[in-house]
Parts: sequence; C-alpha cells; structure tokens
Amino acid sequence: MMMGDKMLKENKIFSKVFFWMFIGLAITFGVGYYASLNEVMLYNVFSKYYIFLIIAELVVVIVLSARIRKMQPTTAKILFCLYSFITGLTFSSIFVVYELTSIIYVFGITALIMLIFAAIGYYTNMDLTKIGIYLFMALLGIIICTIINMFVGNETFDLTLTIICLLVFIIYIAYDVQVIKRNSYMIENEENAAIYGALQLYLDFINIFLRLLELFGKNKD
Repeated sequence: MMMGDKMLKENKIFSKVFFWMFIGLAITFGVGYYASLNEVMLYNVFSKYYIFLIIAELVVVIVLSARIRKMQPTTAKILFCLYSFITGLTFSSIFVVYELTSIIYVFGITALIMLIFAAIGYYTNMDLTKIGIYLFMALLGIIICTIINMFVGNETFDLTLTIICLLVFIIYIAYDVQVIKRNSYMIENEENAAIYGALQLYLDFINIFLRLLELFGKNKD
C-alpha cells in the first residue's frame, strides 16, 4: 500500500473511531443523567438488577472483542451502543453522588487528557505496542489489589490504587491509538475496525474519568 493511500485509510479509520467513541459517551452520559432523575429507575437499577447489568456489560464487551472480525458492521454497532447504554445505567449513581458542575469539569479534563495522549500515540516514533503486556499485567494487579482492599478497607491503599490506575489508563490511550494506527491498513472491514478502536478508547476514557472523579469530584451536600 502506498504511503498516501495508507494515510488516507488511517484518517478514515480514526474519524470513524472518534465519531463512535463520541456516540458511546453521549449514550452513556445521557442515559446516566436521565436515570438519575428517575427514582424508580434508580431503585430498580441498584436494588434489583445491578449484578445482572454488570454481567451483561462483561458479556457484551467480551463478545464484541472476540467476534468483532466476523460480525456484520450493524451487529457491531448495535452491541457497542448496547454496552454504552448498560454502562449509562450503572453510571447514573455519579449524578446522584457528585455535583453536575463537578462532573462536567472532570469530563473536560478527561477529554483534554484523551486529546493529548492520543496525539502522542499517533505521532510518536516510539514503539508503544511492546508495552502492551506490561500494561495488562499492571491492570490485572490493580484488579487483584482492589478486590483485596474491598475486605481490608485501607483508604491510603485505595487512593494509591486510584492514582496508579489513572496512570495506567492514560498510557493505554497512547498505546491503543498506536495499535489502531498500525492495524488500520491491515483490516479490510473499516466499520468493524472503527467500532473496535472506539470501544478501546471509550473504555480508556471512562476509566480515566472515574478515577479523576474519585480524586477531584465534589460531592453533593
């Protein structure tokens, strides 16, 4: 593939990636805000169906990640929107706990971080794909330590985990962008490639947003 054709395909993929990431975030935050205004819905989400929603999230993201290359583009888009919708339901609690202005402020910071590190991942000559295994191991360690701390309840340890998790996902942005860039010209189905890339960056955004909200979010009185 000639350089010009390669860059053209990269630009097409990334425009679709960020478009679908925006769609996913809009669904999540829109559903979350709407659910927070409905007491009956809040009760049902967190008293009756929360565990089922978490399981559904895991199932959808696993299916989407594992089967993305063989899916019809329409199916991939529906599953991505479904995942964003379910996440929005579980997200509704943040609109109850934190002030809306604080949520908007943290969202803006997260978007800025996303922009900066996406640019780093896109333009750097450093091969970030080599650190993927280390990022995954760090994330696995964070998950294990978080589960342990659920029983220990050490606030200092919890704060440390939050900061480490934030740093890991910030690096993940640059890593994921570089992976999308390198694979863009190798994947025939641009729509599915865009949905998969959007899912990765969406997850990075959500995790960074939540960690920043824990650190800087202002609770409602």
